[in-house]
Amino acid sequence: MYRKSLTVLLAAGMVLSTGTVFAQTSGAINAQSDTAFDNKVIKKISADNMYNTIAYLSEQPRAAGTEGELRAVKYIESQFKSLGFETKVQPFPIYDTVQNVKVKIGDSDLGGTPRALSGSISGKVTAELVNVGKAKPEEVGENVSGKIALVERGDITFVEKVQNVLNKGAVGVLMYNNSPSGNNFGQVSAGQNIPAVAITQAQGLELVEQLKTKQITSTLEVGKAERIEKTSYNVIASLKPKANKDNGQIVTVGAHHDSVPGGPGANDDASGVSAVLELARILAKTPIDTEIRFLTFGSEERGLVGSSFYADSLPKEDVDRMVAHFQMDMIGGRDAGEDNPAGGLIMYTIDGMKNLVTDLGSSAGARTMDVAIPYGQLGRSDHQPFHELGIPSALFIHSPVEPWYHQPTDTLDKISKEKLQQSAEIVGASVYQIARPETPALTNARVAPGTVDYDFDDRPVD
Repeated sequence: MYRKSLTVLLAAGMVLSTGTVFAQTSGAINAQSDTAFDNKVIKKISADNMYNTIAYLSEQPRAAGTEGELRAVKYIESQFKSLGFETKVQPFPIYDTVQNVKVKIGDSDLGGTPRALSGSISGKVTAELVNVGKAKPEEVGENVSGKIALVERGDITFVEKVQNVLNKGAVGVLMYNNSPSGNNFGQVSAGQNIPAVAITQAQGLELVEQLKTKQITSTLEVGKAERIEKTSYNVIASLKPKANKDNGQIVTVGAHHDSVPGGPGANDDASGVSAVLELARILAKTPIDTEIRFLTFGSEERGLVGSSFYADSLPKEDVDRMVAHFQMDMIGGRDAGEDNPAGGLIMYTIDGMKNLVTDLGSSAGARTMDVAIPYGQLGRSDHQPFHELGIPSALFIHSPVEPWYHQPTDTLDKISKEKLQQSAEIVGASVYQIARPETPALTNARVAPGTVDYDFDDRPVD
């Protein structure tokens, strides 16, 4: 395992100034002062509150564009409004396609119920099948030209996978799931004119094995699509400082409220939503000098559609003011994380580089749990559109994920209150480190700057 580390300053005096983190106090170490500001947040966090939120949200699936999602959105909106936040529900269109799909391997039907990816063109193509792994740029060679790409789901978005094989001349995409769950919904971007079909993990892995010993010709036939427009939603709640305390900066804290079809999504991602609501409850009564936006996104499971819509809708002046995005996804799984420190909690960035969010998160972990949270490289969640805007962003998640990821068994009984508490404390302390006012107490506090090394961890998420 490749590991590298960077020393960052750890002290209660760490504040945000022109995009840098620094310690401004000196003197003898004072452990009580070191966590005094953290305690204004973490001592108020209630795992029971979060658990109750998950219980409500996971009573039924919340697939994008369904009544289940709308029920969750109304609940989240009501919670924010009860706290007095300026709250907006942001609708956006999503599209389902009804298409007859056939997949043949040689002259035989593959079987099962293959499904066209949303946005796939209709048509029929017969060509040699070639395995391109997860279709990352480094995995897609020139041998893809004129062939059907067999692609595994995961690590990057559906749209990126399709674009990567299109760039090399592929004429079709056969996408297999990365978990035993039957769900493999995804979306092709407008202009990606290629038949794209989803199959199960078992079918895909069988084809991978066959390709090791023989050449396979496949036929993809996607019937004419009937396009159905639905509506999904983001929920946006803004907590603003008093006008005379406003430093002009914005911090965003997010999770996604949709689940996979047929799945209650207790951990994925009702757990993240529960922490967003709990931190909103606490910070609503805590002095700040930075605007905090609490966000829940729809259609994450369709390829980050909601968060991308939100990011695209932001005016430039808002983007310029945004200094950090904290994304929480799957932070309460009892059986996630294996035996890794901090219950397996890790911070993923898109480019695999440290940034302000990971600096703050690891420092908060060292202060509150005596563990420096590691970081790694991963997309696949709603931190990605913020990264693409140039905003320091990270995903907080327990890794590896639990065995029932994206399955109907992602239920309330699999949730760990201890992990919920730890995750919310670390993110809460990190957010408050940015958002709290620079008070005279901070200036005069005699807290010695400590140091914490946090490491790159390339553990697999699945």
